[in-house]
Amino acid sequence: MRSIRFATVALATAALTLPLMTGSAAADPSAGKEAAPHSHATFDRLREAAPEGFVVGTAVAGGGHHLEQDYPDPFTYDKEYRKILGRQFSSVSPENQMKWDYIHPERDRYDFAQADAIVEFAKRNKQVVRGHTLLWHSQNPAWLEEGDFSAEELRAILREHVTTVVGRYAGRIQQWDVANEIFDDQGNLRTQDNIWIRELGPGIVADVFRWVHEIDPKAKLFFNDYNVESVNAKSDAYYALVQDLLAQGVPVHGFSVQGHLSTRYGFPGDLKDNLSRFDALGLETAVTELDVRMDLPESGVPTEEQERKQADYYQRALQACLAVDGCNSFTIWGFTDKYSWVPVFFEGEGFANVMTEDFDRKPAFYALRDTLKEAAREDDCKKDRKHRKG
Repeated sequence: MRSIRFATVALATAALTLPLMTGSAAADPSAGKEAAPHSHATFDRLREAAPEGFVVGTAVAGGGHHLEQDYPDPFTYDKEYRKILGRQFSSVSPENQMKWDYIHPERDRYDFAQADAIVEFAKRNKQVVRGHTLLWHSQNPAWLEEGDFSAEELRAILREHVTTVVGRYAGRIQQWDVANEIFDDQGNLRTQDNIWIRELGPGIVADVFRWVHEIDPKAKLFFNDYNVESVNAKSDAYYALVQDLLAQGVPVHGFSVQGHLSTRYGFPGDLKDNLSRFDALGLETAVTELDVRMDLPESGVPTEEQERKQADYYQRALQACLAVDGCNSFTIWGFTDKYSWVPVFFEGEGFANVMTEDFDRKPAFYALRDTLKEAAREDDCKKDRKHRKG
């Protein structure tokens, strides 16, 4: 494990207007500073605060439910959004633009425009990319779900899709969510609503991992799911499956927890332990879709206590990842409430991201920034001690 000591962050009322301070943050000349939303100041950037080799990412808004919202595509038309996206983050994940219904809308037609734009944006901004996703039960196009295909035809369609999409971005995708949400909350394979498992059998999961690895051997290949933050029936199912696949020589490289949390429920306190057991199998781990939604008062404005609780959840999730050696990728699912998916899918809940609709930073933003800075300082101290001993 990465041995990092975290000082307790006192989320006092003042934290709603001032950055959170952890450990030796008070000695940092940048501590306590609150830059404007579009500041060029490096002390204000999450990517600059992170330890060496640790990437901090966000989902890139666009596609999917955004097509039905009363605003133009965020990534394409919102200049300020793109500016912050490039400055703050060292990793990007297409929120919807690489999912089947968006990138493969017709059997004989692909739409790579948005995915290409994101990958090029990442290259210009020295960011890595997480590919999302190749095998999933949701957001498949109607032509696929409603088509009258034989098992042989479906297998050929899937392999052709994987070959085309992965091949197009080979060498430019750091991690792929190869199989997404293949178990239900009871730890049972989705044999009914996942077209691939239902029609082709469970073995198709291993086949897709093999295909992706053949096409892009440098990409790290992940299982990804929600409600697997804790040690429970669902994460146990992945733990057993991964061991079985590794024994067969299947190229599985990682396990990631999405982290769609709500202040309605307690924080998953065994997150670090859960990540650690997958780390012990030799897998990389990651937090890939973190947001923390809440029930808003009638005014629509959260209370100070709600903001403190949200910041605490964000911080504890990051601390858990930092405390596990192989957890080197931490992604929040969007950074601004302006384009959040949460109100669309969770009636009455919102305010889930680290910035407001106007890109103002919340206590949750500073909780992440200061925790990253503390971890970076600890890493620097360890390196210095090792150097002096040598």
